[in-house]
Amino acid sequence: MRRLGSVQQKISCVFLTEVKNEPSTKREYQKFRVLATETLNPKVLESDIQSAVPTEKLDGTCCYVSAYKGKPYLWARLDKKPNKQAEKRFRTFQHSTKVSEAFAWNVKEDFRSVPESWIFAHGVTQCNGYPQPDENGHIPGWVPVENDNKQYCWHSSVVNYEIGAALVLRPHKEHQELLEITTVPLHELLEQTLELIGTNINANPYGLGSKKQPIHLLVSHGVLEIQSAPAVNYQQLLGWFQGCEEGKVEGIVWHCSDGTLIKLHRHHLGLRWPVEDTFLNSRPVLVNVDLTQYEWDFIPKSLFTTFSEFNGRQFDHLKDICFE
Repeated sequence: MRRLGSVQQKISCVFLTEVKNEPSTKREYQKFRVLATETLNPKVLESDIQSAVPTEKLDGTCCYVSAYKGKPYLWARLDKKPNKQAEKRFRTFQHSTKVSEAFAWNVKEDFRSVPESWIFAHGVTQCNGYPQPDENGHIPGWVPVENDNKQYCWHSSVVNYEIGAALVLRPHKEHQELLEITTVPLHELLEQTLELIGTNINANPYGLGSKKQPIHLLVSHGVLEIQSAPAVNYQQLLGWFQGCEEGKVEGIVWHCSDGTLIKLHRHHLGLRWPVEDTFLNSRPVLVNVDLTQYEWDFIPKSLFTTFSEFNGRQFDHLKDICFE
């Protein structure tokens, strides 16, 4: 399979969208909804979506693997956001003109501070050497995940820099219907983006782990291909989400051959998420975590050690994994 695109910035919807002045079903505090129309986004035609690879959109937090301190590191998503004064000016401007692209930012003074190690995401527009905010007033970026940073403790639980490996969920190489939890060298994930899913991420829509024994895993973007994706048509997609077992997903991300990513979220169609039994957590999974290949003394209660105790065991459903 060809190398799929990485998620560095916001992804456009496959259909043109419209804003409805009614409470959001996605965010409790949001007083409007963004819904898809039945009109295709022009980007879809430009990027030849008919030959694109449809993949499952995962509900987690975005991560990135890139070099830091001379070796592959996991990076967490951290957008540079406006300070309170700039945010207030920006929102006032939006409500008065509806043309946020013309807002005059002072990128040196209008934004909150970020760690020195912060980097801006690929594709961010620059002006005079400074990254510029997107239409939402944010500058997408990344910060390296350090083991001693409690803010990113769930990120650090899935990586071990001493052995240079990450805990990854992916399709089994020989049996695509079977999932596999295994260790993957970080250097094999370089410049890829991944989704961190699990117990303490986004209210755990996949039902992984428990408060006593949390489970978190990395999933490379684009690795979960959708086998029964319908044609890119509003009614056909709506019917697929509502009536197909494989449609019990948060959404679809199409990876186009020119590197463009296009998405469709259930909320764009007015559908509820999460659903009770997702397609992902209903799939069988094999634990393939053999730590004997590494010359390292692992922490007894680490996620790596815990999974290694179940090495070779297959579970009927991903949600069935329980270490208690």
